[in-house]
Amino acid sequence: MRAVERYGLRLRRKKFLVRAWRKGRSLLEVVDRTAKIKPSDALCFVTLRNERVRLPFFLEYYRTKGISHFLFVDNDSDDGTREFLAEQVDCSVWTTETSYKRSRFGMDWVNHLLRRHGHGHWCLVVDPDEFLVYPFCDTRPIPALTDWLDASSVRSFGAMLLDMYPKGPISAQPYSAGRDPFEIACWFDAGNYTIERNWQFGNLWIQGGPRARSFFAEKPDRAPALNKIPLIKWDKSFCFASSTHMLLPRGLNLVYDEWGGEKTSGILLHAKFIDTFTAKAAEELERRQHYANSAEYRAYHEGLHTDLDFWTKWSERYINWRQLEILGLMSKGNWA
Repeated sequence: MRAVERYGLRLRRKKFLVRAWRKGRSLLEVVDRTAKIKPSDALCFVTLRNERVRLPFFLEYYRTKGISHFLFVDNDSDDGTREFLAEQVDCSVWTTETSYKRSRFGMDWVNHLLRRHGHGHWCLVVDPDEFLVYPFCDTRPIPALTDWLDASSVRSFGAMLLDMYPKGPISAQPYSAGRDPFEIACWFDAGNYTIERNWQFGNLWIQGGPRARSFFAEKPDRAPALNKIPLIKWDKSFCFASSTHMLLPRGLNLVYDEWGGEKTSGILLHAKFIDTFTAKAAEELERRQHYANSAEYRAYHEGLHTDLDFWTKWSERYINWRQLEILGLMSKGNWA
């Protein structure tokens, strides 16, 4: 990369950090328990709105995986989300009524909290419908993974977002709070993915899966990005540049092996497509707070009129992380 391009990225990073400071002033404290955070704790950062039904399982899942403290930004929920989270002893909660879109889709808020509370910690940044699967996750907690990453001088961990779906119409199997969503949405596409390199930021750009074939078949380049970097050993000089797809400094995005080998990587199981999604898609379409004037949610809303069924004869039923590694969707690299 040329010196002028490197300088441009440094300026962009400074701009994002200033934006995070400015937008962070709109966050109102609901409950702040960050004084309980210990130096070795793994932290989880989440921005959400009206996700009360998902939270019991989400918290249980990541608690058992070794997350010690959760930091939530609630964007003006009215379904009891904020009140539920405030009761959890391992959660700190802030709220804001300001625009999700004008905060770079929540990333200014997250960057602000990461700068204040994440420095020196391994930080997991996910949505409430994203569940990290990594090598040996059935027997080793996230701190075991981060200890190995520290020993290997690795500061960021990549994961592909894997859309999960049920067999049959997504409205056919009601979801209730506390239930494992993957008892319902237990199928995924094993192929149908495209990968390109983003030369400016150095990350891989992945698209495909059931959303691409169902909602964006005629314009696959507009399908949602599936590449994520959800787990980072945070420094106050870092920032997310575009959702959790890419970071600055640029070197944090190099979560793949450029020399033909395989770096350790994971999967984010994406539990978006359960029966609650129809109402969620209608709400977000009306709010128009998402990227490209909510074009993605317009596509969802149009497709859901037919009570969409993602399942095909090529769909794969989820078993465990080893299955995902065999299929080439993630890798344990040289972690044994």
